[in-house]
Amino acid sequence: MAEETPQPNFRIHKIYAKDVSFESPRAPALFVDNAGWQPKVQVQLNSESKAIRDALYESTLTLTVTVEQGEETAYLIEVKYAGLFELGGFPDPQMAHMLGAYCPNVIFPFARQLVCDTAVAGGFPQLLLEPVNFDALFQQQQQAKQNESGAGDATLQ
Repeated sequence: MAEETPQPNFRIHKIYAKDVSFESPRAPALFVDNAGWQPKVQVQLNSESKAIRDALYESTLTLTVTVEQGEETAYLIEVKYAGLFELGGFPDPQMAHMLGAYCPNVIFPFARQLVCDTAVAGGFPQLLLEPVNFDALFQQQQQAKQNESGAGDATLQ
């Protein structure tokens, strides 16, 4: 009798904030000297996953948002948001995609909301971050890894 292939299993156990940081180095002068709010927003994004036990993984998404008014930093927000996910029965390439793209995609709306709420709590207008295509980022990351390993192979010949 042939061995049955396990069915893929995905379950969200918990979504939670791990770390939140807010800095506004020019407050309150920024609010007093405000000659028109025309911010320049820079967003850095990072995700990582690690096995906790058996089929349980933690995926963490880090958003670092720097907002500048003119040449100076108006505020900086760093949010680390995570989730505990149960994943089983996925072949290795699909498991890598689940952890590298799907899980961060689940977490992102929560992190985006916390960034917005933190900006407002700091006395600034809402900051609505654009959606992120985690599938495209994952594919770019995989392609970069392939290019690096290909370049390494070429130099070893």
